[in-house]
Amino acid sequence: MSASVNWLKTASDHCILRLRIQPGARRTAVLGVLGDQLKVAVQAPPVGGKANEALLRWLANTLGLKKQDVMLISGQTSRDKRVRLQKIKATDVQVALGLADSLR
Repeated sequence: MSASVNWLKTASDHCILRLRIQPGARRTAVLGVLGDQLKVAVQAPPVGGKANEALLRWLANTLGLKKQDVMLISGQTSRDKRVRLQKIKATDVQVALGLADSLR
């Protein structure tokens, strides 16, 4: 069984999430898969990097990672983002985000 999906790429020591962000939402949550990206609503507004900070904090908390293990690697001012996750397996990411069905 492969844990590879279009929005989640794995390497030997990290994973890369491809995200489409919807800032200013009522609550922060996964909305589903949109093409080759995972769509995530973020409660924080897209002002002064607040949405990026909220996204990274939410991912760290949801995935059980330390803050320094979640890094924004592209998309600083865009809704399309790539986030690097250290010290976690792809299957664990999918389970923690409620997308374990995408493993099948």
